[in-house]
Amino acid sequence: MAKIDMGRARFKIQRRLGVELPGLGKAGALERKPYGPGQHGMQRKKLSDYTVRLVEKQKVMFNYGLRESQLVNYVKKSKKVKTGSWVDTMIVTLESRLDNVVFRLNWAPSTPGARQLVTHKHIKVNGKVVNVPGYLVQPNDVVEITDKGAKSGNYLQAKVRPRISAVPAFLTKEATGEKEKAKMVSKPLAEDIPFAFEKRLVIEYYWKIKA
Repeated sequence: MAKIDMGRARFKIQRRLGVELPGLGKAGALERKPYGPGQHGMQRKKLSDYTVRLVEKQKVMFNYGLRESQLVNYVKKSKKVKTGSWVDTMIVTLESRLDNVVFRLNWAPSTPGARQLVTHKHIKVNGKVVNVPGYLVQPNDVVEITDKGAKSGNYLQAKVRPRISAVPAFLTKEATGEKEKAKMVSKPLAEDIPFAFEKRLVIEYYWKIKA
């Protein structure tokens, strides 16, 4: 079986969706080829209403590294919350995931890289190792990387070439020797989502899903 070039595959996903998704890693997917992949990528296509909604949903799925079944579960849980828009609730939850927090702190070059740090037990929350990528970080939680994690390729690569230059306002971090320690100072906002996103289209896509 031919080996899959994951970097190239991630570029194709972003070109197909027409947007750069920071969670997929290396920037520049649209710089040289700002059109879809394949021999017909430069042709303008009229998308159906369903496809437009599907694309918007896929932006969320790919950026946060979720399967469809996982995203549907987040939709159902968010619809149970009766305050505000359920899609806002969902984005706040996704931004609170431990793997996303690690990525947004520039401790990994991508969401998959951040997930690897978590599953390999390189991340602590409030002094205890947490190896569950979907663990929800709460305000006042302290997140830190282990000594071994600070020597990992993912961490060192992100330090040299951070994917997103600015750490979002809901997080702070400080250096502790060769490592860094961070704190969630407030809940994320729906506006903290790091790519162009139209909530209405996701709401329409999942309108049949019940809480």
